[in-house]
Amino acid sequence: SSSRQALEQARAAAEELEDLKAVAKGLEEENGELRRQARHMEKEQRSLCLRAEGLQEELLAEGQGLREQIQAQMARVADLEVSAGVGHSGLPVGQCR
Repeated sequence: SSSRQALEQARAAAEELEDLKAVAKGLEEENGELRRQARHMEKEQRSLCLRAEGLQEELLAEGQGLREQIQAQMARVADLEVSAGVGHSGLPVGQCR
């Protein structure tokens, strides 16, 4: 009869609704997990950026220190050349080639 058919359709619709609710719940849980992972990755990225900035500053400072050491060594060499009376050409100062 039509009432039995309507009842079966209603039962089928109710089952389908329960299935959809279960799918929706699963998707919500998956979404929550993905959001947690995204937050964790953002935090990790910030940490890596700070570390990279720190390393960059260290390298710049180290480079500056090396430049200063080189300049000091060059000044010492120039002083030694002057006190030895030798120019950059390797010839005694004041002599022509």
